[in-house]
Amino acid sequence: MTFPTRRAVLAGGAAMALATAGCGNGVSSRGSAQIDARVQSTLNYLYSTYPATQDLRDKASGILVMPLITKAGLGVGGSYGRGALLVNGSPIDYYSATQATLGLQIGAQQYAHVLFFMTNDALYDFRNSSGYEAGADIEYAFRDQGGNLSATTTSSLTPVIGVVFGQAGAIAGASVEGTKYTRIIP
Repeated sequence: MTFPTRRAVLAGGAAMALATAGCGNGVSSRGSAQIDARVQSTLNYLYSTYPATQDLRDKASGILVMPLITKAGLGVGGSYGRGALLVNGSPIDYYSATQATLGLQIGAQQYAHVLFFMTNDALYDFRNSSGYEAGADIEYAFRDQGGNLSATTTSSLTPVIGVVFGQAGAIAGASVEGTKYTRIIP
């Protein structure tokens, strides 16, 4: 059995870093104005493509919008993106989202996701954590065969509902589970 050398592992990591850098996920953007513009564009797309999400918006205490997450992997992988937390439609904080993965994977993918905080307690917990990690307590909204979100998402009693959409790329399965959110100053 042959094991990869340290040099091969480092070369693979460097190649993934270069591939991720070319994806334009807003890492190099400066200031909140660009994040705000991307957030608004993402929400316009979400609400026009999946009208059922407007009901979630109307019931939510807060909405975290991550307009563009870039995920890449070659055995070891990760993802990164930046977005904004909206309360009453206005941005109040900015966050980065990071995720590390290990396992059989190769490729890159970009997607957007939105977390709807359906209770004040869930929003409070998110805002007051030193680094919120998305886990099994999030219910995901998925598209049905007609392209609409399932009806159960609009009547759910789950404190946080995640919507992942706009996937493009060659890694199967975009998810926010295991993603760590950290407050940033753009």
